[in-house]
Amino acid sequence: MAPMRYVVIMAGGSGTRLWPLSRQGTPKQLLHLIGGKSLLRIAFERAMELVPADRVLVVTGAAYLDDVRADLPEVAPENLLGEPMGRDSLNAVAWPAAVLAERDPDAVIAQLTADQLIEPVSAFVAAIDEAYRIAEARPEALVTLGVVPTTAHTGYGYLQRGDELEGFPGACVVREFREKPDAETAAAYVASGDFWWNAGMFVFRAATFLDQVRQLEPEVHEGVLGLAAAPETLGEVFGTLKKISVDYAVFEPVSRGHGSARVVAVPLPIAWKDVGGYASLVEVLDADAEGNVVNGLGVTMNTSDSLVMNTVEGHVVTVLGGEGLVVVHTPDATLVTTLEHAEQVKALVGRVSETAGPTFV
Repeated sequence: MAPMRYVVIMAGGSGTRLWPLSRQGTPKQLLHLIGGKSLLRIAFERAMELVPADRVLVVTGAAYLDDVRADLPEVAPENLLGEPMGRDSLNAVAWPAAVLAERDPDAVIAQLTADQLIEPVSAFVAAIDEAYRIAEARPEALVTLGVVPTTAHTGYGYLQRGDELEGFPGACVVREFREKPDAETAAAYVASGDFWWNAGMFVFRAATFLDQVRQLEPEVHEGVLGLAAAPETLGEVFGTLKKISVDYAVFEPVSRGHGSARVVAVPLPIAWKDVGGYASLVEVLDADAEGNVVNGLGVTMNTSDSLVMNTVEGHVVTVLGGEGLVVVHTPDATLVTTLEHAEQVKALVGRVSETAGPTFV
C-alpha cells in the first residue's frame, strides 16, 4: 500500500516589504490582493489539486490563527499550527513533520509556501506529483523544487544541477546550493543551463527528513518530537528551538554529503512570481493604458507605470506627474517611494519602528 501524501503550507512571515499594507496583525499572505483572494487561499486551492483538505496543514503565526481559520474554513483546527514566535524555517518544517510522523509514520509531505503566484497550476501539480513519486520510491531522497529560470534574477537563490536521477528523467541530484548572486554571476548561472531558482518548496518522507534533523540539529529534533507528543508544551518549548533556516540546517549540508539522505531536484517549468514586494506585486495586478495599477479610490494624471493603493474609504489619493512611483495609503501610515527603491521598504520599516514606534509596523 502506497504511503499517504500530505501538504504543509508555510504561511508565517509578516511580509515587511509590503508595508504598510502588510503589518504584524495582517501579514501579506492574508491580504486579499489578487482577484479578491489572499495568497494563502490561492496556495490552499493549489494544494487541493494534490490532496484532500483533511491532509493539508498550515503553519502560521499564532497571532494569525483566527484569520487563517476564516480564510480556510475547510482546514480542521488540529491541522492549523500556530507558532508563538518566528524561529526561522527549520522549525516551520520540522515541527509539522514531527506532528505528521506522530499521526502517520509513513507520511510523505509536500512542504509548500504561501508567497507565490504560479502558472500554469497543471504544471505545478505534475511536478509535485513527480516529487512525491521520487520520495515514495527513494526513501533516502529529500526532493527540492527548482524553477527553470526565465531571467538572470538576483533576488533568488539558485541550485546547481548534477547527474540525472536514474528512473526519473528530468530530475537530478543537487550538486550545490548558491546564495542570491550579483547580476554578473546570475547571468552566468542562467547561460550555463546548469542552475535553477531555488523555489523553497520540498517533498520528503517525514521520517527521512526528521532523521536528518536528528543527525545535524539534534536539539531541534528532540524539541519538535517533544512538541508532537505533548502539544501543550508549545509555549515553553518553541522559543528554545534553534533559529536557523532549513536550507542552512539540512538541505545544504546534505547536498554536500553530510547526513544520510541525498538532495534531488525536480524542475518546475512554470511562470513563478514571488510576491515579496511592490515591484513584484505590480507585475501581477491589472494596469491601465498608462501602465498604472490603482487599487482603491485613486486618481492619476500625467503619471505612468506606477502603483497607487488606497485602503481608506472616503479618502482619495491623487498622483500628478511621475513614472515608476509607489504610493500606498492606509488609515495610519502612508508610503511614497519608487519601484526602483521598493526593495528597501523592509529597512525603512525598521526606521519607522525606531522613530514613530512599533505600533505603526
